[in-house]
Amino acid sequence: MNEQLARDVVLVRAIETNDAKREILSDDDRIYASRSARELAQWQAADSRTAVTTEHFLQQRAEQILKRLAERTPAFGVFLQRRGSARFWFAWLPLVALLLGAGLDRIGDPHRVDLLSAPLLAIIGWNLLVYLALLIAPLLPRRQDAHAGPLLRRVGAGAAALPRKLPHALAAALAAFTIEWSALSAQLVRARLARTVHLGATMFALGALLSLYARGLLSQYVAGWESTFLNARQVHALLSLLFAPAVAVFPLQGFSVADIDALRFGAGRAGAQGARWVHLYAATLFLLVVLPRAALALIAHWRARRLQANFPIDLEQPYFRKLSGEAGTSAPALLRVLPYSYTLDEARDRGLAALAAMLFGAQARVMLRPSSPYGEEAIEQLRDLRLDDPGVSMTAVLFNLAATPEKENHGAFLDHLVRASARGVAVLIDESGLRERAAGEERIAERIALWQQFCRHHGAHASIVNLLQPEQRPLDAGLVTSKAP
Repeated sequence: MNEQLARDVVLVRAIETNDAKREILSDDDRIYASRSARELAQWQAADSRTAVTTEHFLQQRAEQILKRLAERTPAFGVFLQRRGSARFWFAWLPLVALLLGAGLDRIGDPHRVDLLSAPLLAIIGWNLLVYLALLIAPLLPRRQDAHAGPLLRRVGAGAAALPRKLPHALAAALAAFTIEWSALSAQLVRARLARTVHLGATMFALGALLSLYARGLLSQYVAGWESTFLNARQVHALLSLLFAPAVAVFPLQGFSVADIDALRFGAGRAGAQGARWVHLYAATLFLLVVLPRAALALIAHWRARRLQANFPIDLEQPYFRKLSGEAGTSAPALLRVLPYSYTLDEARDRGLAALAAMLFGAQARVMLRPSSPYGEEAIEQLRDLRLDDPGVSMTAVLFNLAATPEKENHGAFLDHLVRASARGVAVLIDESGLRERAAGEERIAERIALWQQFCRHHGAHASIVNLLQPEQRPLDAGLVTSKAP
């Protein structure tokens, strides 16, 4: 899946998952888009003599939905057509750097080659520090942060301001999309920024290099040096180290302490060999800045192109599993439910089937495990359970909202599952039993807050459901599964 398709698919997902009240897209809109996408994907596959894939279906479905929304809301159509300013800067910053580099040596005397030129030494020194930082960075501990920084968020999602005159529900969906896409595209944006920075540094040094030669064609350089604190021997040691790569690679003549001493301004012979020092500085810039930075820019470009062509989208997420079931491109999804101290009757069992359909489509199936007795060790109860079974789309723990969560029992059971599952687990809290007791809304809200806080403490996300009336607490395919840090 390429970047543009991934962006459209993620945008549609943000709209659908944030449109719980069906203010943006009705159920008929969604059903029609899925049916049309399935037919178009089948025609596309028939023309290319390939099998229908989930990507084909998602592409066609996203195009159908976005086109319809753009027709209904012109401001949304403007949002789809608008490109952020990132591409402009990616293209023009290297050119700006070239021009700045070409004018850098104008800061000093345009007819003089200073052997201790601060601008040229700064270019070389800064780039050497950058190389050192790049070598050290992989050895430093990285902070795991799912959110992109302000710069990545602005570059990745484009302009920060959303279009005006959007319906409130659609504006909220686009805001959610901006945050989500910024996180998903952070790796690609980093590669593009690295490419631009390295290419800019290359062009900056190249501009300085070309400027040295261009002005040398039209004017006579006077080469020399001067310093309040350094003597000829110290300057010779510094320049010998600096120009060592250039002298080793190119057929350039070396220099002695006497040569350096003779070029000290005021010694009477400064400027006799101006071209020689231009060649040394140019060769050094080429070897220490232009070549390494160009190589780093090429590596970043390769990474960016690879990510752009194969954008990392997890199609095993519940939202995509549901759509792939509608497309007929995958086996029916399986929701495995692990009740804790909670025995379900027939009506609630049907409610679980309805929740599975909400999550994964009409073909989804439910695997209801026997209820784990209160107070029993989780390891003993789940000894025969393969938590990362590839045939299971999602594993969900089911608790009763009427129960009071206890760290030694509910918490221990949940901790074991969260730690043991690499893919994480979902937590469902059924409120139907508490509502049957005619509990007031205030008490129900307090108990929901208690359970949600309890689950967060144990590294999980709690979703409130009603197994007797599933439509009262609709679950979206964006249900969060959690993995303890």
